[in-house]
Amino acid sequence: MKTYHRVLTIAGSDSGGGAGIQADLKTFAALGCYGMSAITALTAQNTVAVMGIVPVTPEFVARQIDAVVADIGVDAVKIGMLHSAPIIRVVADRLAHHRPPHIVVDPVMVAKSGDRLLQEEAIDALRADLLPLATIITPNLPEAEVLLNRSIADIDAMHDAAVALTALGPRAVLVKGGHLRHERSVDVLHIAQEDGPTALDGERIETENTHGTGCTLSSAIAAYLARGFALREAVMQAKAYLTAALRAGANYRLGQGHGPVHHFYTCWE
Repeated sequence: MKTYHRVLTIAGSDSGGGAGIQADLKTFAALGCYGMSAITALTAQNTVAVMGIVPVTPEFVARQIDAVVADIGVDAVKIGMLHSAPIIRVVADRLAHHRPPHIVVDPVMVAKSGDRLLQEEAIDALRADLLPLATIITPNLPEAEVLLNRSIADIDAMHDAAVALTALGPRAVLVKGGHLRHERSVDVLHIAQEDGPTALDGERIETENTHGTGCTLSSAIAAYLARGFALREAVMQAKAYLTAALRAGANYRLGQGHGPVHHFYTCWE
């Protein structure tokens, strides 16, 4: 009998479909994986704004995780919006108990619209309880700045930040440089047990359709890890997938704000 590459997303739901678990599940499917979800919060949002957030109780988040792992199992976990300290702690507790092979943490704090998605008191819990469990974390520059309490203004500072973030416990860190607005899209990868940080250069796609890019990238890394790729190769493949999805979605118009990337560009146009 065949088996699936199984990936669990633990994140919030985006009613607009461009980010959150909706983007995660689309990415898993596009990259040949079977996706599952444990929803941490419901959001009322579209391409323009987040209009409301209703958190799921920590107990029910734990029940979702336990139900999936007990029956189906997981090859990789992607973690996105967790919203509150109690939810972060319960997710960390269940993952420490189940010990999945790979954990990708996207420390979602602010939506593309600028709306805050993570409560202030949750940041300490994120640092202390969840980051030490991670295979890799994927902060953008504002998120890395919050985690480190420092400004990150250029690529050299990104290198320093990647090293400093691995000191919080994750095996690897990918600091995303999209906010620098360089002509190229430069991210910095640091794997703690290897040589120093590496700048990953890529094409920058000029488009307003960037909603869910962070979710998509972290989910793609989880998908490639679930399929057996080594960590560095998983990151490179995920970055290439996101670039192609951005390029394919650039000519679409959906909503009045930041539209989504085209997750299924290899299947339909």
